[in-house]
Amino acid sequence: MTTSPPPITGRQRLILLVLLGAGFMMSVDFSILNVALPQVGAGVGMGLTGLPWITSAYALPAAGFTLLFGRLADLFGRRRLFLSGMVLLTGASLLGGFAADPEMLLTARVLQGFATAMAIPASLSLLTTTFAEGPTRDRILGLNGALLSAGFTIGALVGGTLVSLLSWQAAFFINVPVALVILLLTPFLISESSLPDRVKLDLPGAVTVTGGLLAVIYAVIEKNIPSAVIGVLLLAAFWMIELRSPAPLAPVLILKRPTVKWGNYAGLVVFTMETAMIFLTTLYLQKVLGFSPLTTGLIFGVPGLAAVAAGVIAGRFIGRFGSRMVLAVGLAVQGLATLPLVFLGTGRMALVVLIPALFIGFFGHVTSIVAYAVTATSGLPNEEQGLATGLTSMTQQVAITVGIPILSSVAATQSLELTGIHLALSVNVAVTLLSVVLIWFGLRPRGGRRTAAAAVPVWKEAEKELAASAGRRRPRAQDW
Repeated sequence: MTTSPPPITGRQRLILLVLLGAGFMMSVDFSILNVALPQVGAGVGMGLTGLPWITSAYALPAAGFTLLFGRLADLFGRRRLFLSGMVLLTGASLLGGFAADPEMLLTARVLQGFATAMAIPASLSLLTTTFAEGPTRDRILGLNGALLSAGFTIGALVGGTLVSLLSWQAAFFINVPVALVILLLTPFLISESSLPDRVKLDLPGAVTVTGGLLAVIYAVIEKNIPSAVIGVLLLAAFWMIELRSPAPLAPVLILKRPTVKWGNYAGLVVFTMETAMIFLTTLYLQKVLGFSPLTTGLIFGVPGLAAVAAGVIAGRFIGRFGSRMVLAVGLAVQGLATLPLVFLGTGRMALVVLIPALFIGFFGHVTSIVAYAVTATSGLPNEEQGLATGLTSMTQQVAITVGIPILSSVAATQSLELTGIHLALSVNVAVTLLSVVLIWFGLRPRGGRRTAAAAVPVWKEAEKELAASAGRRRPRAQDW
């Protein structure tokens, strides 16, 4: 007989308000700044060619340092790192709002990226350790997905209006009062996470993974082959270091778990393909159909309501059908809803097809986000939730950063703009649907194996046994 999950207490509701509010604020700000890029650039005297760096200056540290900060949260305190991220975000937002030249603005964006890398994995791990694995946590992660989607939608809708009515500085200053409220409430509501016995930070692993991620992301943004080679070599070095490190930054056993591996792969596809689809559809609406930015925002805003609804009910789907089923179906819906966009023409009657397709696609997209977050953080002990949420946050940030450059390059291979958009969207659909098959088989239950949750103490015991039997030699990769 199934038992209903324990009710959420009043204190837990306030914790949710703080942690989910932080993520919502950051998604709104990210979306507002994307919409307001021309005004922000003009405000500090930055030319058109420099505008992409307003986004890239944020994205590089946000993606490159998330895994490191997620692990640091496990080792040195999640609340401490969350509060540090909020303090840094407040200072960076003030710096950005008062920026008088491009250098000051880009410095503020870099600091905002670091603040995101610190705060997001810490807040997610505080969520996953506040609520035990099960239906309640699934619904909380669903609500988190809904608020993130609502933040992106609201930011896109109000960004242009806010900047037009006030000034471009408002895109930065809007963070400050919200961050201050979070800083005031957090110490009274959230206790510090229990810290493990003091361990030495895996500095070689931290340097190689962070440097590798930064190099790969920079290579994608700038289409720089030498940087890509350096990044791949550094990530390969990171893997070898983790195999031999006595206190690895990211234990290889964790990275080899099907739920962690395939969950994060799913997240990479979910965000890469959807971010690129939105960008390509924006080009289609404005360059091909001739709509204004405000009208484009409204066209995306109405289907965005489906994304909010999906976040609210996705947790219930997972409780009933399991995260594997919901992840595969949600991602398939995202891909299939993109398929009609491949055939859109130059007439404005295309909206009859486009808006319903966006509505269905956004629903599948957010359902997939919730399912991948549940999948990639399930079956792990509390002391590794910072690492798990750091991985999922890193996956999201990397995907959002590289999706647009990759599929934009595909579109640029065609001489006609509409033909290029159609080709890139075709690649989008093909990659998404192929990934559904890979994820479905990658997450299939293994006969005779324990569940992920049951396996945790087993590998912990195995680690102790190996340490005892190894004597004077260090455990090797093949021991596992």
